[in-house]
Amino acid sequence: MDSSLYRSAAEAIAAPPETLAYVAGFDRSGQRPDALLTVDTDPQSASYGKVLNFAELPTLGDELHHFGWNACSSALAHACHENPERRYLLLPGLRSSRLHVMDTHPDPVRPRLVKTVEAKELAERAGYSRPHTLHCGPDGVFLSCLGAADGGDGPGGVALLDHTTFDVLRPWETERGPQHFAYDVWWHLGTDVGVTSEWGTPWMVEDGVLPDQLLGRKYGHALHFWELGTGRHLQRVDLGDQYQMVLELRPAHDPQAEWGFAGVVVNVEDLSSSVWLWYREGPAFTARKVIEIPAVPASADELPPALQPFGAVPPLVTDINLSVDDRWLYVSAWGTGELLQYDVSDPFHPRLASSVRLGGIAARTPHPAEPGRPLNGAPQMVEISRDGRRLYLTNSLYGAWDDQFYPDGIDPWLVKLEADPVNGGLSIDERFFPHGADFRGLRVHQTHLAGGDASSDSYCFR
Repeated sequence: MDSSLYRSAAEAIAAPPETLAYVAGFDRSGQRPDALLTVDTDPQSASYGKVLNFAELPTLGDELHHFGWNACSSALAHACHENPERRYLLLPGLRSSRLHVMDTHPDPVRPRLVKTVEAKELAERAGYSRPHTLHCGPDGVFLSCLGAADGGDGPGGVALLDHTTFDVLRPWETERGPQHFAYDVWWHLGTDVGVTSEWGTPWMVEDGVLPDQLLGRKYGHALHFWELGTGRHLQRVDLGDQYQMVLELRPAHDPQAEWGFAGVVVNVEDLSSSVWLWYREGPAFTARKVIEIPAVPASADELPPALQPFGAVPPLVTDINLSVDDRWLYVSAWGTGELLQYDVSDPFHPRLASSVRLGGIAARTPHPAEPGRPLNGAPQMVEISRDGRRLYLTNSLYGAWDDQFYPDGIDPWLVKLEADPVNGGLSIDERFFPHGADFRGLRVHQTHLAGGDASSDSYCFR
């Protein structure tokens, strides 16, 4: 049995710390191959904080974004794997609709390409395109997709892939109900509940945020609940059409819990961002706003053209992550340049415990290792180690959005924070700061950790 598959969150927390991180890097111009980067995360290593390998793809124009493992700890409760092993990393191309499969064995530093699933297969077998997020699930690998076949105007949804061959099997949904937009997919494994969120169809996102669609409240603003085992739609929970773009989902890691957090990018009435708690109330689910982060006033000369009419920097909460013990919620404010740490021991009443500032549209807060160098971009994707003591942040969101909100370009960086998982508190590791030329011109987005991390696994047992 693979020792990186854990029966419970407690086992995962007690496991040895990560020594490698895998990072998705993409070329904004589409003229060079994207790559899976391997970074040394072992503080005792002579190459700590260095990029050890670039596993380049053989294709162009993929725009690697989110990616994930072929197997996670959920495999321990289901007869879906004959010999479950966290070995392969599956890399969707958000623009190309291809899926590349990288084998981390026998050399985890140098993953090698073993399979490519072409856009045609995804379209013909599942009816989808623009793959975004994937998770190893009970019946296969769940791959959320923004668009219908060939980039069509929805509905987006979830394609189911074979755990072993990675062939596209079918669409997961069997009764879609009112669901049209797609973004993230997660679940409450112990109670057979699936959850999905909403962004927009390909034409609404691929050229950046469309002002008429945003101010017209046309992007996604709801959560959907499903019967996980059958793909049957159960319930739509509308957060209100002023709350545009309901993106990242972070359910409790406790397999019997029925609550989780969803991040909302912007409230069009005041440019604030928010985090919502979903939870079961009687026979149905409901949601309430539990965190609100206001916009910050700024002068026109500090703002990109897209924001100058508003005279403010929106927080733009574009990622959230929940520690494996369900104690700490981390919120990335990609607009204002802040990573916020909330104590969610009581998920109904989060308490702000600490924060760190890096970059930001107006602030450009530098890294302490280079105090004279303003940073562009800001904390975007955040990954948490299994024991909750380390966080990894990258600064690119999505090529078209980068161009709108940071029009002077995104100079890539990967930052590590040290977290106190008992009392709260964050500090920046000054020794760990790969940036700029270290990434050979590639922008960096999601990070996953060898052996698993807070966003890779769902657990089967308490």
